[in-house]
Amino acid sequence: MRKIAKLTAIVAAATLALGACSKSSDSSSTTAKENELITVVVGANPVPHVEILEFISDNLAEEAGIKLDIRTYTDYIQPNVALDSDELDANYFQTPGYYEAQKAEFGYDFVLGAGVHVEPLALYSNKYKKLDEIPEGGTIVLNNDPANQDRGLKLLQDAGLIKIDSSVKLATILDITENPKKLNFVDAEGAAIPVQLPDVDAAVINGNYAIEAGLKQVDALHIENAINSPYANLLAWKADSKNLEGIKILEQLLHSEEVKKFINERYADKSVIPAF
Repeated sequence: MRKIAKLTAIVAAATLALGACSKSSDSSSTTAKENELITVVVGANPVPHVEILEFISDNLAEEAGIKLDIRTYTDYIQPNVALDSDELDANYFQTPGYYEAQKAEFGYDFVLGAGVHVEPLALYSNKYKKLDEIPEGGTIVLNNDPANQDRGLKLLQDAGLIKIDSSVKLATILDITENPKKLNFVDAEGAAIPVQLPDVDAAVINGNYAIEAGLKQVDALHIENAINSPYANLLAWKADSKNLEGIKILEQLLHSEEVKKFINERYADKSVIPAF
């Protein structure tokens, strides 16, 4: 009996040892695999940009050979500042028009990828259900950055509320040439506009901020036409980046059929639309 017990103990110890070796081997294999992945540090606004990047991170990145380090920014200024100072490999939050305005002001020199998605701009109101209910002398809030203010004014012109000077590249409130209802226009930082909505007659709100505030496009007074839109959001990076290989993979994944399907399903209300 003592011999059998001793033999059993030896077998058990060997089994445990083999198990430990197996776990150690698996752990080493996993670590080695992770070390082979290219880490891409990308900055983005929360919705829908970070949500799209998280989908890629959870479902597509590893197989494609990259690992995403996602940095969240709640404004439109810091992602370009961080990219310019090499804190990021790339950012994903802006439209071509916004980038051109930032480039003119700050001298940025980035490469722009192809359009990923469009967040249609819309005019919202907590007080009125129809466009023609906006009263004479009413107040409308617009985004204060040049590219988005121009875009907002074009939305209001399309709605028939105003006319703007067509010769101006980036129109501002000062470039309104016709204002039949004598509307008052004020501007504010994009992220703050949804908070101001209850206090004004209407507000032009960017799609990402509208989503975060729980606003639905079906309730908007007027929506931007997204067909062939020049306002697609895209990935941006430096031409001399040391991580071009990883950036290239991310750019490809952003335009994959899996991402298109995710956007269509996640934003079935069409608040976000694939641009490819």
